[in-house]
This record gives sequence, structure tokens and C-alpha cells, in this order.
Amino acid sequence: MSTVASSPSAALFEVHASTTPVPDDERAQHLAAPRFGTVFTDHMARISFSQEDGWHSRRVEPYGPLQLAPATSVLHYGQEIFEGLKAYRHADGSVWTFRPQANAARFARSAHRLALPELPEEDFLASIEALVRADAAWVPTGEETSLYLRPFMYASESFLGVRPSLEAEYLVIASPVGPYFAGGVRPVAIWVDQEFHRAGAGGTGAAKCGGNYAASLLPQQRAYDKGFEQVCFLDASTNTYLEELGGMNIFVVHADGSVVTPPVSGSILEGVTRSSILQLLTDAGHEVSERPVTLAELRAGLADGSITEVFACGTAAVITPIGRLASDDFDLTVADGAAGPVTTRTRAELTDIQYGRATDRHGWLHRLL
Repeated sequence: MSTVASSPSAALFEVHASTTPVPDDERAQHLAAPRFGTVFTDHMARISFSQEDGWHSRRVEPYGPLQLAPATSVLHYGQEIFEGLKAYRHADGSVWTFRPQANAARFARSAHRLALPELPEEDFLASIEALVRADAAWVPTGEETSLYLRPFMYASESFLGVRPSLEAEYLVIASPVGPYFAGGVRPVAIWVDQEFHRAGAGGTGAAKCGGNYAASLLPQQRAYDKGFEQVCFLDASTNTYLEELGGMNIFVVHADGSVVTPPVSGSILEGVTRSSILQLLTDAGHEVSERPVTLAELRAGLADGSITEVFACGTAAVITPIGRLASDDFDLTVADGAAGPVTTRTRAELTDIQYGRATDRHGWLHRLL
């Protein structure tokens, strides 16, 4: 198991403890059966930015409403970004997170694309450490549970005018969570949308910003109405290539053991879980390639059996097997509809590393507490 020293700048966060924390018995009830993103911890970490002072006022403060003027830039021009990562309680009581440096780097790339100030990696790491230390009692211990961390930044200057904001607020909030999908880890049904697109070439698809997710909500709702749990989007240029799900990357496993995933070409989010899976599959001896995958290729492979597994991945859901893919002109079951061996084995290996049950041979774990 690797240990990464805590960032010394975590000590720069002034802690303003909540005077009304959630009572112990109520918190215990929340931790016993956590639901994704519905209950939040007692505090949030925060840093302010202005063009004159740069990043300043590092603090941990009580979780609570944000006060925004009606003319706050983010409300009119959508200039905001976010991240997602988790804190895991290990068997010895210690608390760790997984590859936060990669999240920090992606957060900086997203900021650059949205013309927001780039937060230094040390501040990103320190803000997470400061919040988890303040709310350590909120890190759950149950199977498939964790403390979901949501760093985000928004343009906070009050003005009307199409230009980058000169002020920004960065915050981290946290929520104890269980499995992302109701019912736990099981194969899900995916609707392949051939009408709407999540992002296009030259757009913001590679940035983790709310606009990309807002664009996915209507097709997502339509998929729900049809009985499907997620949407797979195609490329906006030709409407023939697989891109990603609303919030997850997609992998295709062939009968010969080879694995392919669409390349990150500017319209697909470069997932931290995605890159970790690529490494684990390579370690396990699979031939792994990042190349364009057409919907026609997927349909043909599922029909003739040359494609035996399909799965999606992301921080929230980790790895989710896909048992069915359908659209207006097809409805196909992936193999026998159950989770396949590559999906199951890779998910187990990844989660074992995250929860400290397996050796962290790549140095991915970062200790928070």
C-alpha cells in the first residue's frame, strides 16, 4: 500500500466548525443505508478567487446555502466546472482517496476550457483533506459505501456581459453514498440515442462542466420513460461512432479477450476510472486499444457473438455491466445478459485497491486520514 504525504497547505484552511451538526444517531441512520447524493456532511471547504488577489480565504465552513446576486455570471452564462471522487474507509479505520492528482489535473483542464482560473493541485488536494478531516465521522464503513466528494467552481462576479468572470468561488461538498444504481451492481439496460448528442467536435465534451450534463437530461428522461437506465450517445459529426454514456465511459470486450474503448478525442471526457481500467486490463494480459467503435460494429458483434461483454465506468458507478442495448431499430442482449468475467474481475480488482484489500502497485492511493 502506498502512502502520499498530506499537502502542507491543508493547514492553511481556517476551520469554522458548525454549531448545528447532524446528531450522532441521525448521522448513523444516514450511514447505515446511504443514497447517492441526497444527504450531505456538516461542512464544506471553500476558496475564493479575484483577479486582484488570486486564490485566497481558504476555509472550512458549515454546509449551507450560497448567496448569489441575480446578476451572478454563472446564472446567465453557465461558466462552471466540477469533479467527482471518493474517500474510502479501510479496514484499519484509515481514510484514503484514489488518484486525486488526476482529478486535480482534469479540473485545471476544465477550468482552462471554461475560461475560469486554474486551481493549483496543492489547493485541490488540501481542500479535500481539510474537509474529510473535519467530517471524518461521515465516512461510511459498509460494503460498497464511500464518501463522495464533489469539488466545483463557478463564476461569482455579478454583471451582465459575455466575458469571463473576474471572480470565482471554489467549494468541496461531500455526501455518504452507496451503489450508484438502485439495486446495487447488476447489468443495466442502455438506450442508444440516435437523435440527440452530448457534445461535438471543438466543444466542451472533454471538460467536466454542467452544460454537457444538461444536454443529456432530455434524452436521459426519454430513456427512463422507455424503461432504460442510461443513454449511450453517438458522435455529433457522423452519428455512427460510440462516444460515452451521460456520465460514464464505455468498454467493449471481444470473445478473444481483446478490449476496445472509444478514444478521448475532445468530445469524450477523459475518465480517471477509465484510465485505471486500461492499466488493469493491460496488466492482466488483455490486448487493449483505444479506437473509434461504430454502432454498426457493436450491433454486428453482439449479433454474431464476437462481442461478449460491454460495460460502463465512472467514479460514481465504478464499473457497471451492460446487459442490453437498444434503439429505435434494434434491441440486443449482451451475451446472456449477465455480468461477464472480464467486467466482474476488473471491477473486483479496482475496488479491492480502492478499499485497501489489494496491493496498490501503481501508487494510486492517497491517504487523507
